[in-house]
Amino acid sequence: MALPAQLRAIQHHLRTANEHEKRDPVVAYYCRLYAMQTGMKLDSKTPECRKFLVKLMDQLETMKKELSDNDSISQEVVGNAHIENYALKMFLYADNEDRAGRFHKNMIKSFYTASLLLDVLSVFGELSEENIQHRKYARWKATYIHNCLKNGETPQAGPIGMDEDERADEYGAEGFSGQGLSHGGSFRGGPPSQFEDHDPSLGPGPAPGIGFTPSPETGPTGPPTTNYNNIHIPPGAHAPANTPAELPPPSGGVHLTPEDYTKAQKYCKYAGSALQYEDVSTAVQNLQKALKLLTTGKE
Repeated sequence: MALPAQLRAIQHHLRTANEHEKRDPVVAYYCRLYAMQTGMKLDSKTPECRKFLVKLMDQLETMKKELSDNDSISQEVVGNAHIENYALKMFLYADNEDRAGRFHKNMIKSFYTASLLLDVLSVFGELSEENIQHRKYARWKATYIHNCLKNGETPQAGPIGMDEDERADEYGAEGFSGQGLSHGGSFRGGPPSQFEDHDPSLGPGPAPGIGFTPSPETGPTGPPTTNYNNIHIPPGAHAPANTPAELPPPSGGVHLTPEDYTKAQKYCKYAGSALQYEDVSTAVQNLQKALKLLTTGKE
């Protein structure tokens, strides 16, 4: 069923869901959940939108039953960790390529897909300020690098100034694509595995062109004003994990609140999710946070 024009804002989230249907059903599920929730806010009254959203709800119910034994579906804290870790892995892959001056379609798509998945995190609650900044930076970087390459210019590598007024939310209907993308199965050295072996049954996928259509107000492609040199890059982005910090032994005097236990559990879930991607450094960092919280009562 064709996407109604009124729901155009969710087209790329639905495309991302299609691309992950077999590779990572959890990502596909939450992308569709975000699309459904956002679509309800955009237009749930006109017949074509209501019909589309009802079909999407049915699809979500089917997926939820099929994935009922998956902790990332049955437990929100695990699902949150799964999507956040996946989004940050894509962000870090693109950021590392950017800092190394390797500009190509995979890294552009990785930046943009990371921004879409950070949108999806809102199904679990308000985004942290850190993730809001990551989303804004990733979306803008994707547009900036794409425009530079399109115009035959060399993008400036690494964190640079960003125009507060520059909008990176308007994209062409074809979305991202990139025929002949390089292949690799690890985030350590190659592009994310989501770009491997595209299945035509998942809907529109790799095809010539990238399909950016920045808004007329976008202005020049050169780096403008806001300083993003201090943007926080999550642990493990460019260096091995730090040597484990020395922590005081547990003492009976430490008072932990229910919130502390919830936070510690969340850190452990994040660590487990990171290990699914063989990201030892991020797992260690999160386990250190959990250990410190449980032994000192402080973060």
